[in-house]
Order: sequence, then structure tokens, then C-alpha cells
Amino acid sequence: MPKKVDHEARRQEISAALWRLANTRGVDGVSLRDVATEAGISLGRIQHYFRNRDELLLFALRHINHQATERIRQRLQALEEEPTPRTVLRVCCAGMLPLDAESRAGLLVGAAYYSRAVHDPALGAEARDGIPKLRDFFAGQLRLAAERGEVPPERANEDEAMLLIALADGLASYVLLGIHGPEQALALLDRQLDGLFGPEATPGGGAGSRIGVGDGVDADADASVDAGGGSGSGSDDGRGADAGSDAGDHVGRERGPAAKPTERT
Repeated sequence: MPKKVDHEARRQEISAALWRLANTRGVDGVSLRDVATEAGISLGRIQHYFRNRDELLLFALRHINHQATERIRQRLQALEEEPTPRTVLRVCCAGMLPLDAESRAGLLVGAAYYSRAVHDPALGAEARDGIPKLRDFFAGQLRLAAERGEVPPERANEDEAMLLIALADGLASYVLLGIHGPEQALALLDRQLDGLFGPEATPGGGAGSRIGVGDGVDADADASVDAGGGSGSGSDDGRGADAGSDAGDHVGRERGPAAKPTERT
């Protein structure tokens, strides 16, 4: 009887080889043959799953983003109290930063994808798709905060949401380049949130407490929270317990496309 092959697991093994190369030498110039050597398999075996480098980049980015999404869900759903809009926004923005080896690899793979997307209309369309959704989600959190009296109503809008996204994206690049360390990046993020919400009262005080590199961002553990682990699908405002599920979904979309490579058997 032929041995049953787990094709998804095999794809993940191949993409893991790409992540290792991304961390040690970057992705520019890496060929499918390089990935095959790193993975310890033949080039033909890789081409059985990925026709070209773009398909492999798409899959690797999608898988990394899925893991980041699950970590964000887990962090928000693990809080003892219902997360405030500020907590949701901070966890989402922190999840966009390269604060551990896995998220660093994800950003490097994403950078390689985006450099191709600039010159390829189809790839570019997919890359752009997630940003408006994340903007709308962040704006929904700001409007919820305004209803709660936590943010001035005139600042609960799409422009402020885009400023947060742009800050997180810029800080991600600076951490990769070594201009800022992880703690500095988080401190700048907190400064921006302080400008919106006002300074936090007491670090460590409940759901609004700050989540630092050690306990809320540097998560190497495998997060396997079910997508429906909240109390439903929720609205774009991400109210209540739904925020944990919605937040991860929106950040995952912003970080890259969700395209799947062609199935081969």
C-alpha cells in the first residue's frame, strides 16, 4: 500500500527552510535549488509543490502570517479581563514588529514578496488588499474608545488608524536594520498610544496593562487557539471578546496575501 504523504506538512517543511535562509542571508537571490539544499530534498521534490519562487514566497508568507494571527488571538483571549481598545491596538501593532526570530523571518520573506509586487500588478493587488481592512478595524477600535470616553471623538478616524499602521510598519523596518531595539520600538508605540489615549495609569493593572517583549510579544510557543474561540465572528469594531479573533485576522491580512499555491498530487 503506498505511503500516504501529508502534502501540507511537506510544504511547511519547505517554507521553514526558506525562513532559515531568510534569517541567515536574506531572501534576495535565493533560488529553489538553494531552498532544496537547505531542506535536504531534491529540486524536483520542491517543484512538485511550488512551480516557482513566487509560489513559495506566497505560501511561506501566508503560513507565517497565520502563525502571527494565532499568537495575537491567544494573547488577547488569554487576558483575565475584556481587552480595552487600547490593548487590542497595542497587541496588533506589536504583532507587526520583528520581536523574535519567527516574526523577523516573516518580515524578510514579506519584503522579498513586496519587492516583486511593486512590478507585478497581480501580486501588487493582493499585497494591497489587507491594508484597508486593517485600517477599518483600527478605526473601529478608535471609535469604540471614543464611545467609552477614552479617545477624543475628533481623533477616532481612519487617518489616525493609518498613522498607527504606518508607525508599526516603519518601526518594523528600523528594528530589522538595528536602528531600534525591540524595547525602543515598543516604547515609541506606547508614546503614540499615549498621545491618543493619554498615559496609562498603572503598568500591570488588568486588561489595559502593557505587554512587553518578554511576556506579550516574544512568543515562541505554538499558539493553537481556534478561530472561533471568542464569542462569535464579531463586527469590524471588534467589540468585546470578538476582538481577539478579529484582531488577528486583520493583522494577518495586512502582513501579506493569503494565496495558496497550486495543489499537486
